[in-house]
Formats: sequence, structure tokens, C-alpha cells
Amino acid sequence: MNFGRVALVAFVGMVVCYSQAYSAPDITSAVSNECRWDYHNFCSDYGIGSPLLTYCFRSNGAKLSRGCVNALIAAGDVSKTYVQARRRAHQ
Repeated sequence: MNFGRVALVAFVGMVVCYSQAYSAPDITSAVSNECRWDYHNFCSDYGIGSPLLTYCFRSNGAKLSRGCVNALIAAGDVSKTYVQARRRAHQ
């Protein structure tokens, strides 16, 4: 097996593991409406529903609007406990 093939196999394995760890949430109408501004300002480089979008939203959690955060909690995409812990960590 040559180096290129080994690198490709390793890359595919990482993508599969990453996508399973950060599974894309279901997009509810509330999340779509409340997070529209947040998406365009912080994460528009990522496709709607993609695992990278989920990662981007989590990375920018402290900047997200309260309406977006509440919609994400209501949709079950993030827990209220997680949000509260992140807020305490950033104070």
C-alpha cells in the first residue's frame, strides 16, 4: 500500500469519526427563524445541517443570540445544562 492510499484511508476514517461525534441536528422552524442572523454572521461558510455547522455554532456559543440559544435548547440540539456551564466558564 503506498503512502497516498494510507493517507486517504486515514482521512476518510477521521471524517467518519468526526461526523459521528458531531451529528447534525434536525433543523426546526424555530431554529431556522431564530438562528438566521447567527448563521449569517458566524457560520455561513458551512452547509445547513452539516456537522461542521454544529461545531461552528458550539464554537461561537457565547456570541449566539438568546433567541437562537433558546431555540436550540427547545429543539434538543443542546442541553440547558451545557449552555449554563459554558456561560459560567466565560464569565
